Amino acid sequence: MSEYKDTLNLPKTDFPMKANLSNREPDILKKWENLHLYKKLRDIGKDRPRFIFHDGPPYANAHIHMGTAVNKILKDMVVKSKTLSGYDSAFIPGWDCHGLPIELNVEKKVGKAGHKISKTEFRKACRAYAYTQIDIQREEFKRLGIIADWENPYLTMDFTFEANTVRALATIIEKGHVQKGVKPVYWCLDCGSALAEAEVEYADKTSSALDVRFRVVDEDNFPVIEGTGPISIPIWTTTPWTLPANMAVALNPMVDYSLVLCGNERLLIAQALVESVMKRYGIEEFRVLSTVRGEAFQQVTLQHPFYERTVPLIFADFVTVESGTGAVHIAGAHGIDDFAASKKYNLPLINLLTDEGTFQKDAPLIGGMHVTKVNDIIIEALQNRDNLLYATKITHSYPNCWRHKTPVIFRATPQWFISMDKNGLRKEALAAIDRVNWIPDWGRNRIYSMIENRPDWCISRQRTWGVPIAVFLHKETGEMHPDTISLMESVAKKVEKSGIEAWFSLNPSEILGKDADQYSMCQDVLDVWFDSGVTHAAVLKERPELGFPADIYLEGSDQHRGWFHSSLLTSIAMNHAEPYKAVLTHGYVIDIEGRKMSKSLGNVIAPETIIQSKGADILRLWAASIDYRGDIFISDEILERAADTYRRLRNTARFLLANLSGFDPKKDLVPSNQMLSLDRFIVDKARVLQKEIIEAYDNYQFHQIYQKIHQFCSLDLGSFYLDIIKDRQYTTKSDSLARRSTQTAMFHIIEALVRWLAPITTFTAEEIWQFIPGERNESVFLNTWYENLVELNDPVMNADFWEKIRKIRDDVNKVIEEKRNGGEIGSSLEANVKISCDADTKKLLDLLGDELRFVFITSGASVTVGNEGIQVSSVRELQKCERCWHRVEDVGSKPGFPTLCGRCIININGEGEIRKYA
Repeated sequence: MSEYKDTLNLPKTDFPMKANLSNREPDILKKWENLHLYKKLRDIGKDRPRFIFHDGPPYANAHIHMGTAVNKILKDMVVKSKTLSGYDSAFIPGWDCHGLPIELNVEKKVGKAGHKISKTEFRKACRAYAYTQIDIQREEFKRLGIIADWENPYLTMDFTFEANTVRALATIIEKGHVQKGVKPVYWCLDCGSALAEAEVEYADKTSSALDVRFRVVDEDNFPVIEGTGPISIPIWTTTPWTLPANMAVALNPMVDYSLVLCGNERLLIAQALVESVMKRYGIEEFRVLSTVRGEAFQQVTLQHPFYERTVPLIFADFVTVESGTGAVHIAGAHGIDDFAASKKYNLPLINLLTDEGTFQKDAPLIGGMHVTKVNDIIIEALQNRDNLLYATKITHSYPNCWRHKTPVIFRATPQWFISMDKNGLRKEALAAIDRVNWIPDWGRNRIYSMIENRPDWCISRQRTWGVPIAVFLHKETGEMHPDTISLMESVAKKVEKSGIEAWFSLNPSEILGKDADQYSMCQDVLDVWFDSGVTHAAVLKERPELGFPADIYLEGSDQHRGWFHSSLLTSIAMNHAEPYKAVLTHGYVIDIEGRKMSKSLGNVIAPETIIQSKGADILRLWAASIDYRGDIFISDEILERAADTYRRLRNTARFLLANLSGFDPKKDLVPSNQMLSLDRFIVDKARVLQKEIIEAYDNYQFHQIYQKIHQFCSLDLGSFYLDIIKDRQYTTKSDSLARRSTQTAMFHIIEALVRWLAPITTFTAEEIWQFIPGERNESVFLNTWYENLVELNDPVMNADFWEKIRKIRDDVNKVIEEKRNGGEIGSSLEANVKISCDADTKKLLDLLGDELRFVFITSGASVTVGNEGIQVSSVRELQKCERCWHRVEDVGSKPGFPTLCGRCIININGEGEIRKYA
């Protein structure tokens, strides 16, 4: 064989079989950096239509985790695929830089603002800390292969951004959406600040559940006079600490209430709850004296259960009979519904809690105590007054601060709000939701429900590191200055020059002149969700590469209540228009058992770990393989499956490249109409597939792309086309039409394949690009989808013809495999296939003539009309051609070539064999 080896067209390439991604990928990153690839992308895209992608800002704190990595990879796939589709799609990364997590980390290092360090120095420390975190995350995002404007990101702490945040607030104030008032808001005792809806999550909490007597003071005004004994109205509560602020008890006017005689006492309980309440109290003997509609109980006065004051009985529609007693104690300072009822009835608003969560020192019984410590004191006071009917512990869902994972409270404090209904913001936002394409479509209902039911947005925070609510308030009336809008623009210009410190160090007389003595400066800062929410104004409308509205926002599903939510409300308030045309959401990354990633559980898989062991492209391929619409599962086994798929894709690319050795597309490319039929078929197959892939990219169905490419490489190429053409590629003359035709097909396929892979396995696609023959530009990303995949329009040997041949081949292979398993043959080239079939099938197979055996990869193949099916016999008795390994009768028949078949002799010494089809 050695003397004929040089006559074969054996594969040859420098494209390495071993990926070695963890070492090779950094070199490709360096190449992109030296090439200024992002700038080149902007240059080539300047005359293209725009696809405006807007990157939601991750928080500038800590290393990226698997969820963050998936998010950025999905975004990168979108931008790269849109670029390949001929759009100019800029990727401007951003960071959210203000807020509590940064403050807390800085406090650990330098102490609290205003204590060990001045507020000015504290803000400087926060800014410096945020920059260090951004640098860390930026390098980690780059390492994932994300191509973006890393040198010019947007930061919410940039002076210009901070100034535009002030301007955005001014616009919303001018539109009449902002108001100041005392309302109950979520209050985090650890943050020492109000929280927005988006900063609250729910978790199980064990609480004291009490049934408490409120005794009727003026029984003469009580509408039911049956029976004897004192009358009480029991309430049920899981927040005993709110009882000191109680100023009323509410009934539902449309609910029926029963007066129940229990021993020598009468209790008023919702009729629907009498049985369950009596069972809870352990009372077996009781009698319903009468039942009256709730609206009858007017002008009834009750005794507070442990304070020396009386409280009225009022009506409220929010009182239900789902649980409890049908009566609700009202503490206007500690609940949204309670606050509304208190306002309706002009009840005093008692707020005994300080910012730190301790009761004011003059509060009876509990003065100076922390809110988390008073329940036992209150229970004891109720027992001493014989007003505790029942006490137990229950576990229930309760709001928690999503940063500290600790329970929050409702607390009425002076805050700034964006009103949902004052100027129709809610109605307008709900209408806008239906103009947006939500991907998946359930996202529409999720955010619609949130907007439909949410309270006013509390946008003020009592913190140090944030954009100020830059308004001047009259010292006597508390009203904003009449020239607030123009004054805020003056402040914004100062902030543009020196950041938010311009406000905190401002001498009011610089702006207010002689009015300065009458006004004070607001010291609250904005909710960080307001910062990120106005990126449509501070980024989309400011960066020339972008525009308003964005074509897509893409974040995790938690952002329905976060960034998607705040962006929508601020954009509607400012522009009467939604900031995005489409919103794509993905699920959470969880382990194979369905648990969230947690250090305490020991199930965290860090992106860095995968990159170091397997490479970023494996992580990217896994991200493409998932159906992101639900939970995203990850495990070592799942990652290993992604690595196996990667090896299949890489080996396919390597086979194609190796067999393009010596191929110069300038002079060797065969016109489509001269290519062999099988080659035209596989190119057409790639053409059809490319349409499906582009459609899947357009619809953000990345897992379908993963599946389609994998199937094409494994089945269409590996198990069919590349298997068949090896003989022709290796044994025919190097410059023959038979070989150049298949090389042309492989050239077209690798040109298309490298582009299909580019948004997903970014580094590998760039590596492949450098090994494809022919002149080409510096990077695969500077190109669009491959356009030279020609349709197979042969009326006879069309795509349908070859799919039928493929099916017959599969049937033949099954019989060959049976013979191989039985030891009758070794390789398929030791087989001769005889097919007995119907006339139509014979006619079909006869079109291939003698080339049918090359399709089956056997040494012989014949077809007859009959019903005996597929028969395979051994041709081991025939001598094997030393060069092509076929066993045919003419091996050794020509003098001087004792070990070669006639076909190989022609390919070596003659004009070469003629192939027409396969």
